[in-house]
Amino acid sequence: MNAKAEAKESRFDLVKWLAVVVLVAVGVVGNQLYSEESILYRVIALLVLGVVAAFVALKTSKGQAFFSLAKEARAEIRKVVWPTRQETTQTTLIVVAVVLVMALLLWGLDSLLGWLVSMIVG
Repeated sequence: MNAKAEAKESRFDLVKWLAVVVLVAVGVVGNQLYSEESILYRVIALLVLGVVAAFVALKTSKGQAFFSLAKEARAEIRKVVWPTRQETTQTTLIVVAVVLVMALLLWGLDSLLGWLVSMIVG
């Protein structure tokens, strides 16, 4: 792309982001103005405004980059080998046991040092 086309696209992205901000502001202000209405109608209106704002945001260059990043992150998460329930339980129990042992050791050390200091100080 040449510089002129990029500048025009950049300005158009700015207009899109401004539209997103306006949609979000309409949602916030509208939710306050129509606080007497049923919560169901307000939630539906906010969801519609959110979907429209997200759609407009995804049409910008930053939005497309974010969507690409999200797709890549999802693909990476699928590659992760998650632990089984048994492995998770065993690891959790080991961590709890180590924390308890360390707590007892630190409590004992603290008590010993406190006793020694009180003996020295008098």
